[in-house]
Amino acid sequence: MQRGSSELISIIIPTFREEKNIVKVLQGVKKQLSGRRSEIIVVDDVRGKDKTAEIAKRMGARVLYDNVGKGAALIKGLKAAKGDVLVAMDADLSNEPKELALLIDAIDIGYDICTGSRFIIGGGSEDIPPFRVFGNKFFVFLVNVLFHANYTDMCYGYRSFRKGVPARLGLSEKGFGIETEINIKAIKNGFRVIEVPSTEKKRAAGEGKLRTFSDGWVILSTILKNIF
Repeated sequence: MQRGSSELISIIIPTFREEKNIVKVLQGVKKQLSGRRSEIIVVDDVRGKDKTAEIAKRMGARVLYDNVGKGAALIKGLKAAKGDVLVAMDADLSNEPKELALLIDAIDIGYDICTGSRFIIGGGSEDIPPFRVFGNKFFVFLVNVLFHANYTDMCYGYRSFRKGVPARLGLSEKGFGIETEINIKAIKNGFRVIEVPSTEKKRAAGEGKLRTFSDGWVILSTILKNIF
């Protein structure tokens, strides 16, 4: 793995109606990656019909478009990324840009995938109610038992990849099942995975996109169809 100034970092950010947040997100990312080679790819859902894409372009991001869902947008962004390290993050200011260094360093020292966890020492969340904590722990239990894994968090999108790894995962989930699919296929493909502590902040502006029960069913369906 290349390091330092020669290493290219790709940041992939799926967006949907995030015009009130995208400026601070991109400012935070640029500040943390100052002095390093980087590219920022924003994959905007055109159904949002706001100025997210316009603002992102103005701030120097490469903008792609999607009209399907978070998973489809993330897959598109990962395919377009050229970096040695690829980082997926959310656009609502829930992911701390200052944690980028930890996600990048994990790849540099030899891991294939590094995922943030809100449920290990040093991690936490300001934006997850008790019933969602229970749901997450249930899905963690299922995946750990069914796939002989050791995860502590299942439905969190802040993570990094070594170049070439996303293509080898064969991702297909179009919606909020994408994080679970990544976790499962990482284990099934024998990739070296590590979790690092991450603190989830409250959404800064706008409405959250997660729908607890309908998206919970999507996650459960993702687990079941990946058993075989």
